[in-house]
Amino acid sequence: MGVFDLQKALKDSIQTEKDAMDFYHYGATKLTDAKARETFELLAREEMQHARMFYLAYKGGDLPPFDDYIKGPPDTDSSWWRALQRAMLGDFDERKAMELAIEQEDALEKVLRATAAQIDDPEVKTIYLANASSTHHHLLLIEEEYGAIFGRSR
Repeated sequence: MGVFDLQKALKDSIQTEKDAMDFYHYGATKLTDAKARETFELLAREEMQHARMFYLAYKGGDLPPFDDYIKGPPDTDSSWWRALQRAMLGDFDERKAMELAIEQEDALEKVLRATAAQIDDPEVKTIYLANASSTHHHLLLIEEEYGAIFGRSR
C-alpha cells in the first residue's frame, strides 16, 4: 500500500460530497412525492455542509472559493451521477431513487470510515468520523422514508 496523502483524500472527499449534493439536487427535481423530494433537498443541503467541512480542512490552494466550487456543474464521471443517469434510463421513480441513495450512502459511509482509519491528524480524523456518522444518519433517514412511502423496508 502506498503512502497516504491526506490532502488528496480531503480534495477527493470535497468532490464526493459535492457529487452527493448534485445527486440529491437533481434527484429532487425528478421526484413527484413531496416528502421524498423534501428529504432529497434536505440531504443536498447536508452534503454541501459536509463538503464545506472538508474544504475548510484542505490546505491546497488549487480550488476556487467554496461557493464558486459548489455551484459548479456536476461531475458527470462521478459514481453518484453515473448511477443516477443509469437509473433514469429505466423506470425512474421514488423507489428507484431511494434505493440508489441507500446504496450510495452505505458505500460512502464505508469509504469515510476507512479513510478515517488512515488519518493521524486528530482534527481531520474527527471531520471524517463526523461525516461518516452523518452519512449513516442519512442512510437511516432514507430507509425510514422508504418504509413510510412503500409500507416496508427494502
